Amino acid sequence: MARMGGFPSLSQLILALSLALATSMPAAAQPCCGPITPDGQRLAAFLNASNVGQLWLAHEHILWRTGQPDPARSGYSRGTHCSAYAAAMALRAGVPLLHPPEHGQRDLANAQFLWLEGPGAAAGWRPVDAETAQGFANQGFFVLAVFENPNPAKPGHIAILRPSEKSLGALQTDGPEEAQAGEHNFTATSIAHGFAGHRGAWRPGGTGAIRFFAHKVDWTHLPAPTS
Repeated sequence: MARMGGFPSLSQLILALSLALATSMPAAAQPCCGPITPDGQRLAAFLNASNVGQLWLAHEHILWRTGQPDPARSGYSRGTHCSAYAAAMALRAGVPLLHPPEHGQRDLANAQFLWLEGPGAAAGWRPVDAETAQGFANQGFFVLAVFENPNPAKPGHIAILRPSEKSLGALQTDGPEEAQAGEHNFTATSIAHGFAGHRGAWRPGGTGAIRFFAHKVDWTHLPAPTS
């Protein structure tokens, strides 16, 4: 409604400007995958609190549930721990996922991929594309990005998606946002960066070999994260 004399109020001008900017923004620059819901915020806090930057470190023998060094084993380890991190966080979230001792830590990511494609469906997992995967993470779903190495003698890779309001252009170029353990650990990075060491895993537009799987989380049964 216009003010006396026909001039709009300041709040009306701000609203009109905001609407104009939103409608003029190219589609590729707009957030790709919906808003981050309260459950999405809980997922982000849950991943932040995992302290993955200091735990599940590459080339250490670790306790898979906590990521702490294994006091019973010392010295250099050839392995990285992406799959142990994914399994530990799934366990904390109350989400089923193949984990030790059902399968050893060695080559666990490849085995998790096969489990998600097979028995995982009956356990509540559903395959989704990259854009849907980011949207589900924004809603607080537990979403995994998994690469099965075509060479069975080499490890695959697995990461947990985290909420992000990245643009459609950024999603198509760099993929969803994720947290991971691996050769390098990240609380927040892109799929393109996190899977860069695995040729063919991510390709712009989501045409690579990575597959995404989503599972709903009942956050009401989990304690609120402290950070």
